[in-house]
Amino acid sequence: MTLMKPLFAFLLLLTSLASAEPKYDPAKLPKGHDYFELRDGLANCQRKFTQEKTGRVIFFGGSITAGGAWRQHTCDYLTKKFPGTKFEFINAGIGSMGSVPHAFRLERDVLAKWPVDLLFVEAAVNDSSNIPQHPDLMLRGMEGVVRHMRTVSPLTDIIQLHFVMPPHMDDYHAGKVPASIAQHERVAVAYGNPSFNLAREVTDRIDAGEFTWADDFKGLHPSPFGHQLYANSVARMLDAAFAQPIAASTKEHPLPAPLDAQSYAKGRLGDIAQAKIIQGFTLVPSWKPADDNKQPNGKNIGVREGFVNVPALVGTEPGAEFEFSFEGTGCGLFIASGPDAGQIEFSVDGGPPRTLDTLTHWSSGLHLPWALILDDQLKPGPHTARVRLVASKTSSKSALRVFHLLLN
Repeated sequence: MTLMKPLFAFLLLLTSLASAEPKYDPAKLPKGHDYFELRDGLANCQRKFTQEKTGRVIFFGGSITAGGAWRQHTCDYLTKKFPGTKFEFINAGIGSMGSVPHAFRLERDVLAKWPVDLLFVEAAVNDSSNIPQHPDLMLRGMEGVVRHMRTVSPLTDIIQLHFVMPPHMDDYHAGKVPASIAQHERVAVAYGNPSFNLAREVTDRIDAGEFTWADDFKGLHPSPFGHQLYANSVARMLDAAFAQPIAASTKEHPLPAPLDAQSYAKGRLGDIAQAKIIQGFTLVPSWKPADDNKQPNGKNIGVREGFVNVPALVGTEPGAEFEFSFEGTGCGLFIASGPDAGQIEFSVDGGPPRTLDTLTHWSSGLHLPWALILDDQLKPGPHTARVRLVASKTSSKSALRVFHLLLN
C-alpha cells in the first residue's frame, strides 16, 4: 500500500504532463490546405545543390532570424536533404530591421556575398511594428529587396516568409489580411517567389485548439516550440519544392514591370563621411553611449551590433546642421534612435522645410537602429538634402546620430 501512493502520484504526473503537451501535428493541416505557394519554385538552387554539390544560403530578416532556432533547424534540414553538398549558411538578420532597411542594406549584407543560391527574407513582423501606418513603404521596401536581387542576381531563388504576431492574429479574426503580409504577397506574386504565410498557419492551429499562444508559442519572438513549428513548416514547403524533377539547366527569373516605380530597388548605404557639416555636427570615429547611458531603473540602455563602436555623424544641440548630395529618386538616414532622440527639420533641393520626430516607442530602453525616409518621390537626377536639429515643443532632447545615408 505504501508503494502504491508514490506509483499513483507518478502515473498522475505522467498523465498531467501528457495532457499539457501540445497536440500539434505538423503533417495535419487544420483546414485541409497548406499555407505556402511555390509559384516559380526552387529549381535553380535544387540543381546547384544536387549537381554541383555546393550552396550558399542567406537568411535575411530581423531579430526572429538573427537569433532564431528556426534558421538553424532549416540549415540542418538542407544539410540532411543534400548529403555531400558543401553549404555556406549566412545569418544576415539584424534585430529591429524591416523591409525598408533591408532594401538599403541588401548590397552590403547580401549581394556582397554573391553568388547567392537561396535567399530567405522576412519582414512582416517588423513592418507591422515599425511602420503600421505606411503600407506604401512596406511595398517599396520588399519590392526594393526582390527587384534589386533579381536585377543583379537573376538566378537566385527567393523565399518570402511571413511570421506571426498578435496583431496579425487579430486581423485574421476580423476577416482582414495584415497590411504587411498583403503588401509582401503582392511582391511574391509579381516576381514568382515562393512564400509561406506562417502567421495564418499559427492562427488557424491555435484556433483549432492544437496549442496556445500563452503557453506554447509564447511571443512574436517564439519559444523553442514556436521556432520548431516555423522550421517544420518551412521543411514541408521545401519538401514539396524539391520533389520536382531536377531542371536540365538553370533559368533566369523574369523581371516584371515594377509594382511601384518608387520602390527602393536601387537602395544603398551612403558614406556619412561624404556629408558636408555646416555646423554643430561631429564625425565621431567610434561612437558609443556615454557612461551615464542608463534607464530610470538603472539598467543600461541597449545598443545593436553594427550601431555601436562604429563611425557616426553626431549632433546634440538645436541648430546643428549638415547636408549631402546624391543622384537618384530618394534619400534618408540610418540612425540610432535613443532616449535623447530629437526632432529634425529637412529640405531637399531648397524646397520647403519639413519636420520629423526621430524618437520611437522603443527608444527609452534602446538606441534603436531606424531607417528614416526623408523623401522618396524625387525625379531621377542630382539632389541635395539639408538636415537640421530643431528644438522640440515637448522635449528638451535633440540628439541625432547618423550611421549611414540612405540613397535610392
